[in-house]
Amino acid sequence: MRIRYTATCLFGLEHLLGEEIDALGYDREKTIDGRVTFLGDEETAPLANIFLRYAERVYINLGEFRAATFDELFEGTRALPWEAWIGRQDAFPVKGHSIRSALTSLPACQSIIKKAVVTRLGEVYGIRRFEETGVKYQIEFFLFKDEVALMIDTSGVPLHKRGYRPEANAAPLRETLAAAIAAYSRPRENVLLWDPMCGSGTIAIEAAMLANHIAPGAGRHFAAEAFPAFPKKLWDSAREEAADTRLHTAIEIYASDLDPACVELTRANVARAGVGDWVRTFRADAREISAPDRRGTIVTNPPYGERLSTPEEVERLYRELGVHFRSLSPWQVYLITSHEGFERLYGKRADKVRKLYNGMIPCYLYQYFKN
Repeated sequence: MRIRYTATCLFGLEHLLGEEIDALGYDREKTIDGRVTFLGDEETAPLANIFLRYAERVYINLGEFRAATFDELFEGTRALPWEAWIGRQDAFPVKGHSIRSALTSLPACQSIIKKAVVTRLGEVYGIRRFEETGVKYQIEFFLFKDEVALMIDTSGVPLHKRGYRPEANAAPLRETLAAAIAAYSRPRENVLLWDPMCGSGTIAIEAAMLANHIAPGAGRHFAAEAFPAFPKKLWDSAREEAADTRLHTAIEIYASDLDPACVELTRANVARAGVGDWVRTFRADAREISAPDRRGTIVTNPPYGERLSTPEEVERLYRELGVHFRSLSPWQVYLITSHEGFERLYGKRADKVRKLYNGMIPCYLYQYFKN
């Protein structure tokens, strides 16, 4: 069965997500901010949820249409083949978002969409009342500039929640963003990767998973495992493929922090993620670390000033990091922060700057190829 899917991601990660979808062998249809739509089949839901490293969720895309009025929203929703997925006993709650559209009331949109789905299913099944005691199909709508996309969520818990980080430090970096930062730094054998302000260890863990082809969703479960269209054998097969594609490289990764609590938290997360063979965790001050006599890359997420420290402390830290990290030359440095004056404080213009988002916080990845 040909199925249209949409994978969502943090703004700025569309290119990486699209490349992942290509690597899985699926045809991309459309890419817009935070979303990639592609074609697949029944095997796609397990494979995409287990293997996509940069996606936040994977949806079945029921259809898209224009709706500037509630009548248009109702009729467009009613025209879609909901019966192909939702049975007469199943639950189908509705939630969603509306951005820069005429229909701004989310409760009203939810109500109209729910009513339209009930009308459609009632006509198909010949019933008026739905008990909704069966499988849960979470319907999500995205309204952007009066264009509606209606989806069914296959992921359940967001995909950035891999399962290895039940607790985080005060300013956690989302796992999907950490994976992207790690990818840009190109973790590889014979080049030490060091996060000297590791927090909860997310960058180091994601780098180890990336370098060893560890599928990010291999150790968790998903909403669509309850969908009859995706039987258990498909999920078992996808997990077997994930196990078969794992590597055991000789990459070496350091995760250090000045805060002993962060070091202990990172150590626990590394153990849960199963990457202890590659990640060494210890206490150290980032402003005093010494570079081993080998090639290396600093990849880190220092305090932003948003939720950690005072602005004055953050600016002093950036100045001190600039001086010390340049002493580690020719090491490369990849550093992400939301502080727009970072380069001035660090004392050197980056070779490349990427605008990314940690949740809804805009931030910048400063890349120094020759520090």
